[in-house]
Amino acid sequence: MNESAETRPSILIVDDDDMFCEVLSDAFHDRGYSVTLARDAESAIAAARDGDPEYAVVDLRIGADSGLKVVEQLHAMNESTRIVMLTGYASIATAVEAIKLGAVHYLTKPADADEIIAALHRDEGDPEIAVSHNPLTVKRLEWEYLQKVLKECDGNISAAARKLRMHRRTLQRKLAKRPVKD
Repeated sequence: MNESAETRPSILIVDDDDMFCEVLSDAFHDRGYSVTLARDAESAIAAARDGDPEYAVVDLRIGADSGLKVVEQLHAMNESTRIVMLTGYASIATAVEAIKLGAVHYLTKPADADEIIAALHRDEGDPEIAVSHNPLTVKRLEWEYLQKVLKECDGNISAAARKLRMHRRTLQRKLAKRPVKD
């Protein structure tokens, strides 16, 4: 495409994984987007202030920062910015919060540019989505519950550990693991 940067749709990609950012940036650029990258929450907000992106892809965990806070701030800055939360640490609690805070969709990694673009442009839910016939595993239920309690404690691990009657380090170890597949 020979469009100028002003006529290309703008997208902000917020992720601390350099390789993932570069691959996604190239993919979006090849699809006609003007791409801005941010590797942390502070850079993301500064880039949004300077560029007012039409679209944003925000990772849930950006180093020590929460992508949920970035989603909230981006939405507060411009309610028309279409935001997709992307994560390798999916949970029901974070999915619900991402949508409440202004994301239009929530995808789990790995997701490619075409899946992300489709999610950015979806306005309706999909009533035809397959419903699992298997209940969650005990390990997955534990992961979901830990995420829920952590959210209730505003991300404070020590407070969540006290509430769970668990040692803080044990909780940190459990949270550092990727969620169990269903």
